[in-house]
Parts: sequence; C-alpha cells; structure tokens
Amino acid sequence: MADAVERPDGPNVEEDSVVLDAKGLRALAHPVRVQLVGLLRKYGPSTATRLAERLGVNSGTASYHLRQLDAAGFVEEDTERGNARERWWRSVHRTTWFNDPELAEREPEAALAYQQSVAAIYTLRTQQTLNGLQTMPRAWRNTFDMSDWALRLTPEEAAALYRELTEVIARYRRDTPETAASAPEGAERVAVITQILPELDAPAASSLPSGPQEAEGGPTS
Repeated sequence: MADAVERPDGPNVEEDSVVLDAKGLRALAHPVRVQLVGLLRKYGPSTATRLAERLGVNSGTASYHLRQLDAAGFVEEDTERGNARERWWRSVHRTTWFNDPELAEREPEAALAYQQSVAAIYTLRTQQTLNGLQTMPRAWRNTFDMSDWALRLTPEEAAALYRELTEVIARYRRDTPETAASAPEGAERVAVITQILPELDAPAASSLPSGPQEAEGGPTS
C-alpha cells in the first residue's frame, strides 16, 4: 500500500503529493480506502473487480469506496483504459502527507481512524514479506531487517532524528513509474517504514533503583 503517512516538514515534498486537509482526512478515515489508494500507487491503474480480489471484498464495496475517493480527489477514472463494460481507476498522487496537530485536534476521530488504518497496513505488509521470505532470492532475503532501538530523547531531539532519517532516505531512488523505467538492472521496490513512538509510560531515571543495573539488550532483528 504506499507511502501512507509522511510529514510535510521533511525534505523534498513532491509535486505529485497530497497534504491532507479536513476533507481529505475524513475521506481516508476508512481502511478500505487507504488500501485502495495504496494498491493503485503500487501496481498502477486497475479496475474495481481486480482491486476487490486483492482486498478480499466484493466489487460493489470496492466501487463504492473508489467513487468516494474520486469525489475527494484521491483517484480518477483512467479513460484511456476504460470501456463501456469496465471502468479503470488510477491514483492522482504518489504520496500522502499528514502532520497537522491542529487538524488532528479538530478531527480526532477521523485522524485516529486514518492512522489506525495505516498502522494496520504496515503490519499486513510486514507479515506478507515474512510469509514470502523463504522463497526470496538470497540477496534480497539478506537485506530484510526488523529492528528497534530504545532512546531517551527530548521532543526536539526526536524531531531532529526524524529530519536526519528523512534526509538519508531522500538520497535514494523513489519508486515512481519514471524511476522504475530508468532504474539499474536488479532494482526492486523496497518499503522503508519509519516509526518514532513516544513511550511516555517508561520509568524516569529518578524512579529507577540504585546500584548496578543489567545492561539492556541490543536491537531486535
């Protein structure tokens, strides 16, 4: 499903990106719609029937949500492919950006529904990769990684960390139809998912017992 949540304060916001406003946020506050947009971005134009098969829903459900996405400006009919019997759809944008605290406060239910849908999609994507890991070529299997590091940061340091991560990612080739056509041999789509998760329930230093402490383990891989 595609670049679902990114932040407009990062580098190089592309012209074919959409920054969510209240209308867009409400339109995407449904997991099927988030998945439909992601599938169209990943695989290109498709029909409601084919998209429904990928999602495991009926074509009527997919058609309904595609029409809602069309009305909100996220997808559009691909008239070059469609015919009298079957409509084709394509995504209008390549990425979605959402990091507006004021909008999230004004639309708390829509914001939560959208972010929960994105989180569920990330989990599904990870599980799909795990399911196919053993059949991947070894070179790609050796690149797979799941790690987490526990840091103790201020809000300012966490924001700086995010900026540094996005600057690193921006140095690499984005997955677009144009870059796919000119990418070197052997290049495949790779999903890089970043999550900065504040854990405010962790004990503060003043509440920890005194004396020698057992060292924390390394990152989970």
